Amino acid sequence: MHFTRPRELVLAGLIGLVLGFGLFELFYGELPRFPLLAGLPLLILAVIEVILGVTLRSRIRAGRVLDAIGIARAVALAKASSLLGSLMLGAWLGALAYLVPRGGELAAAADDTPGAAVGALCAAVLIGAALWLEHCCRAPEPRDPDHRGYPTG
Repeated sequence: MHFTRPRELVLAGLIGLVLGFGLFELFYGELPRFPLLAGLPLLILAVIEVILGVTLRSRIRAGRVLDAIGIARAVALAKASSLLGSLMLGAWLGALAYLVPRGGELAAAADDTPGAAVGALCAAVLIGAALWLEHCCRAPEPRDPDHRGYPTG
């Protein structure tokens, strides 16, 4: 497995953007109103991943033995979360691209815009947290002065 590449995130975001805008174009009149905190589950996942990243990073830098399967699972979680965050960011941006121009003429669109903006923000935070977790799972360079578990030089 390789670490997440920017082009993968951009592609997922573009797919989400096209699907989000298209679905809003087709079905907006049938959708219920967005709650303001619709993106909250993404933010909760982001917080969990930041905590996991800080914990793993401190253990790796301290030279404590870690389970390789656990690290691989954390990397898989980070990769999946960054792709989910990119897809959802695109979808929320697609929703905003539909809602913002119609906010002046449709009261429902004006009411749904803040929820879509919060969703986009939460998705962006998830991308950052997932990439941070992935970074924390990398093996340190042998010459890293902050790492005490490997010999330097």
